[in-house]
Amino acid sequence: MVLTAQITAIAQWVGYFTIFCAVLMVLGLLFKWGIRFRLVGITSFMAVLTGGIYALSLGFYVRPSIPNAAQFSRVFDNGGPDVVIAVSPDLTRTELEATLRQAAGDLYSSGRLAQGADKMTIRMRTILHPEPGVSVPLYLGEVRRSLASRYDDQMEISLDPAKLAQLPKAAAS
Repeated sequence: MVLTAQITAIAQWVGYFTIFCAVLMVLGLLFKWGIRFRLVGITSFMAVLTGGIYALSLGFYVRPSIPNAAQFSRVFDNGGPDVVIAVSPDLTRTELEATLRQAAGDLYSSGRLAQGADKMTIRMRTILHPEPGVSVPLYLGEVRRSLASRYDDQMEISLDPAKLAQLPKAAAS
């Protein structure tokens, strides 16, 4: 987080210098200074440099880590409000809830709002193997969160108790 703040501050100061160069460029063009075309090049270069540093500061965003969250795989994502994740069948109820919270934070993107829905639904599933050669998908629960805000305190997490009862005994606790 400290590095992101430092790069953002650098981008801000480079942006101020770009504005200063732009003012000098306009003055050079108005008063027909001999250096005016060099000022155009300097200002253009500074604008590209400012944009690059700002974009670099966006790349260092660190997603929060939820305690007890397990690893998950994204198995379906339409780029809009619907996502399905897969988890291991041997997780506890608290780990499943934490994993849903982690997925809601990790998979959030404001670009999903453009798909026409104001809420994002992330469904969690696992695969059970009741007998050799047979695989049964089991949807354990879902989280619905707002797409309008990155930090949603009103997430709706629901786990299906009937489906949780079908999990191996280690996960039923």
